[in-house]
Amino acid sequence: MKRILSILGNLLLWALVIGFALFFNGRAKQHRAQTTISAMEVILTDSLQDEVLVKKSIVEEWVRNSGIEFQGVPVENVDLNGIEQAISRNGFIQRVNTRTTFDGRLMVEVSQRRPLLRMMVDGYNCYLTGDGFIFPSPRLSAVYAPIVTGSYSPPVPAQYVGRVEDYISSLIAESEQRIADMQHEKVPLFEQDKKIRQQIKDVRKIRISKRFWKELRLRFNPSYQDEYDQDVRDTRAYKAELRRKYRYQLQINDNKIDRISQRQDNERQSQKKLLKRYEDLVKLINFVKYIEDNAFWQAEIVEIVASEMSNGELQLELIPRSGNHRILFGTADNVEDKLDKLMSFYQSGLTNIGWDEFRTISLKYDGQVVCRK
Repeated sequence: MKRILSILGNLLLWALVIGFALFFNGRAKQHRAQTTISAMEVILTDSLQDEVLVKKSIVEEWVRNSGIEFQGVPVENVDLNGIEQAISRNGFIQRVNTRTTFDGRLMVEVSQRRPLLRMMVDGYNCYLTGDGFIFPSPRLSAVYAPIVTGSYSPPVPAQYVGRVEDYISSLIAESEQRIADMQHEKVPLFEQDKKIRQQIKDVRKIRISKRFWKELRLRFNPSYQDEYDQDVRDTRAYKAELRRKYRYQLQINDNKIDRISQRQDNERQSQKKLLKRYEDLVKLINFVKYIEDNAFWQAEIVEIVASEMSNGELQLELIPRSGNHRILFGTADNVEDKLDKLMSFYQSGLTNIGWDEFRTISLKYDGQVVCRK
């Protein structure tokens, strides 16, 4: 009996819990249906501290200019996903999260990207993050980042927003598709090649027609020899003409295949150049990372001048804070060795000679520091 009462008590308790849950859920839905958005609040949740790429007022402007209604709209009907997409279109936004509150506020939490460097080269004014995300510099706002100037041209369009690796991958994929399409162009040419070569083989099989009967006639009519010899000459001439014709056709066909192959080779060369440009950009990123991780060089290097050598390879020139010289760094390879070499020269050379003694200091040569006055 006690067990039955205990079971009934538990069932009643669960029924009450479920009933309250359904009741409050219904009331909550009713409240959300009746409550409309009365205000928007933007929260910047990132580690840029006092430096900002975006202000709260700008985010509010993005939301209002998105065309998505929210003011006075029931909280359950607000297009939160659409608002997030409208904000995320701005490349310097890393993450965005939107929600509505019980009392009718639209909460927008935004996290800014942390730039590693700023490129102010010909036609470009953009930031680049440590993981290779690039975006144009926002108007009326900026953060501190090492500046790269010079004639260097990044491997993406000036207004591109996104990961450079994704852009390069998309171009490589398009290039591979073009190569595949060119290979498809060769298919009928390969078939034509096979056909022509078979025709050349068939020419070898051509013989003087009815040769047996002509030889038999020669036995009874020796004067027929001249006619027979002419027939042989004509047949040989005909075979030679066919061979020339088919070989010419074969050459024309092979030339068409070769031209397509050359286009494919050119496409692959373009891929290599594109990948090399991306590799140079990665080297530039790693170089700036190394500089930023070293307190001395972070304070000493004022500007990085990037350009391309005649072979297309990236080279760097550094403008230091101390002295009036320029540092010819060369390619962005062996960064640690070059800077260690420069540090040793600073400590054992310039401190004794004078910081303004040289016009350029070159680190391009292995194991050497070459200075020019």
